[in-house]
Amino acid sequence: MSSSLNYKGYCAKVEFDAEDRIFAGRIIGIRDVVGFHGESVAELETAFHEAVDNYVAACKELGQEPCKPYSGNLMLRIPAEIHAAVAAAAEASGKSINQWAAAVLANASHA
Repeated sequence: MSSSLNYKGYCAKVEFDAEDRIFAGRIIGIRDVVGFHGESVAELETAFHEAVDNYVAACKELGQEPCKPYSGNLMLRIPAEIHAAVAAAAEASGKSINQWAAAVLANASHA
């Protein structure tokens, strides 16, 4: 079983360790390795928030910029025929390409 958490723009992947009977997570989308764990959902969420806050504080103490969560800008290179199909699908749904793509990607990423 796996899931994800979000806090201050940071995202974490969470898994259940059946052997140790704990939830274990790590912040994803950054090049640093930051992990946390908890025996309950409440403990896990608290540990995740602390991990993010401690990571940002540690970076500040070291004079480093913490890896930032994603900006929301995504550049794609796709074949022209797919671009045309996307534009048509977006227009047919009454949305801009950005709105349409955001909805499609949101659905796909939650699958």
